[in-house]
Amino acid sequence: MLSAGISISVVLLGIFFIVGYIGSNTWDITRQANEGSLTRNELKTRLRQLRAEEEITISVVESLSPSVVSVRVEKRHKDLNEDDLFWQFGETPPSDPLLRAEWDQGLVEIGGGTGFFVTKDGWIATNRHVVQDPEAVYSIVTHDGAVLPATLLAQDPILDIALLDVEGDSYSPVSLGSSNDLRIGQTVIAIGNTLSEFQNTVTKGVISGLNRKVVASDEFGAGEVLEHAIQTDAAINPGNSGGPLIDLVGRVIGMNTATSFEGQSIGFAILINDVQKAVNDVKKYGRIRHPWLGVRYIALDKETGTEQGLVFDHGAYLVGDENTPAVLKDSPAEVAGLQTKDVILAVNGQELSSDHPLGEVLSTLQPDNIIELKIGRGEEVFFLSVTLGEFPQQ
Repeated sequence: MLSAGISISVVLLGIFFIVGYIGSNTWDITRQANEGSLTRNELKTRLRQLRAEEEITISVVESLSPSVVSVRVEKRHKDLNEDDLFWQFGETPPSDPLLRAEWDQGLVEIGGGTGFFVTKDGWIATNRHVVQDPEAVYSIVTHDGAVLPATLLAQDPILDIALLDVEGDSYSPVSLGSSNDLRIGQTVIAIGNTLSEFQNTVTKGVISGLNRKVVASDEFGAGEVLEHAIQTDAAINPGNSGGPLIDLVGRVIGMNTATSFEGQSIGFAILINDVQKAVNDVKKYGRIRHPWLGVRYIALDKETGTEQGLVFDHGAYLVGDENTPAVLKDSPAEVAGLQTKDVILAVNGQELSSDHPLGEVLSTLQPDNIIELKIGRGEEVFFLSVTLGEFPQQ
């Protein structure tokens, strides 16, 4: 009986080494086999599953890599300033006037990121913070090493999304998934230009959380407020900004945008539905549009309502600060008659709450939509009709 058990263990270990699959899951399966908690057939099944997942990952990466590009950000010597990364290591300008004129036009790489083709004719989605410098010169490096000049097509005035354009009409756009189908624990793959140096670096992990509202940081330490972001433990490194977050079917389900310096293995991605909307807006209107009401508010709950001396325990309480009034001048809110210390209780019958804040409800609407607001003013409750405007472009 003892020798039979030893023989089975040797066979199981032999199967493991023949398979040759290295990973924490495999080591765990082998441990279970050695402890006797897995039968030989169960071990074979688990290893087949792992190998199948590995092959799926490799296939997805191979099919998506041609659609992923590195975004190169450069500036001419004459346009560099003290805020530009690496400028402190720049060359000293030549004293000769002719040489100086030539030197002024020379390009210096000051940053970079990642992007991915969303149309066959050269539209590329990336992060706004990657391409936000109006004096920079942008180009992309394709999967096969071709360097192509890129022009800035559109920037989202609210979200960290931008579109670039390169000449040509035979690119391989990614397949876009849906943000509505995401699940915590779902396996995801990230591809990006890590450290703005290692092109098409691949990392893998899971969706760690959904609907996160976070202040994260990009590779330059700049803060970015993300609403309803995807949280993932797939490594998002400096230079990955703007790259795709992919499911195992090969669909892009998010755009990697930031990391949190307050924790390890915490990255965030923008919902792909927002990227798809940006693309559709530019196709239809030539710019990315968002509805605009024109108010500053704090979200109410029971505790906040009591602190403010209000009779309402939910809604958007319109209050200003030293820089921004509660109701912006000439905004749709002012035109409709909203006032400081009003409480917006509902939009089109949808009661506002922590699960349905004003910003989220408005984001589902379009500029020029006529909406009905339920307003609390003092102890009075009444309704106002408001025609939404378009969020001002920066």
